[in-house]
Amino acid sequence: MSGLNVLAPGPLATLQDLGRHGYAHLGVPASGAADRGALALANRLVGNEESAAAIETTMGGLRVEAVGDLLVSVTGAQTTVRRNGVPAGLAAALVLRAGDELVLDTPDRGLRNYVAVRGGIDVEPVLGSRATDTLSGLGPDALSAGCVLPVGRAAGDWPPASQAPPDTSHPSVTVLECHPGPREDHLRSSSDLYRGTWVVGADSNRVGVRLDRAADSGDPLLTHRDDVPELRSEGIAHGSVQVPPSGRPVLFLADHPVTGGYPVAAVLTVGAVDLAAQLVPGSEIRFRRR
Repeated sequence: MSGLNVLAPGPLATLQDLGRHGYAHLGVPASGAADRGALALANRLVGNEESAAAIETTMGGLRVEAVGDLLVSVTGAQTTVRRNGVPAGLAAALVLRAGDELVLDTPDRGLRNYVAVRGGIDVEPVLGSRATDTLSGLGPDALSAGCVLPVGRAAGDWPPASQAPPDTSHPSVTVLECHPGPREDHLRSSSDLYRGTWVVGADSNRVGVRLDRAADSGDPLLTHRDDVPELRSEGIAHGSVQVPPSGRPVLFLADHPVTGGYPVAAVLTVGAVDLAAQLVPGSEIRFRRR
């Protein structure tokens, strides 16, 4: 049986696909890959369906050994991919022979990488998905040293391209496009969200990215109106920008809860959600209203 033997998972490595949809009314989040575009690209490069399960890593450090001959690809954050110690391509199909070792360095830019293998990771699905949900605990456990991930047989046609062009953009401030939120009128000045820059906090994770103003920004935090009724708990969408009483926005990512009780001032576009998933603590962002 073909598979990947995990020698070291790095700070956090989980299995992810495109999520378990259709259960929000039961309180079950969709979960799935934080950067869905990167997951889909990794799968396309090895001829899988875009929804196939792959490994999502955080801050690199992953070391895996091939059990059998495999075709793999690594996408996402700008990192060095090593095959048996020799640098190999990012966003490119790589052949691993039995016993070969694949290593991901700490990224130079970005946070999360995706390791897809032709055939997909074949663990038992939970509610139709193989995604690890760090909030609800559904799905497989986070990866640990010594676990062996079986590879399935769900590959499609041989991929027409073996590599993708690299992302050469390196803006000092990431611009996140968003639509107006359904509760922006519960803020005293929703335009303050789009003024100046915000900084990513160290307490961010797969549930959400927490933001604060830069120390020398001078731009105001967001404040709630006190002349409108307090909101009841209500459903929130993937990519929602929620504003708690602290005035420091939270960008909800893949493992976000299905309900919230604070105003949603904006909702990120699909592309902006993927960008947000790659933000490291200390990154600066601006919101752009569409």
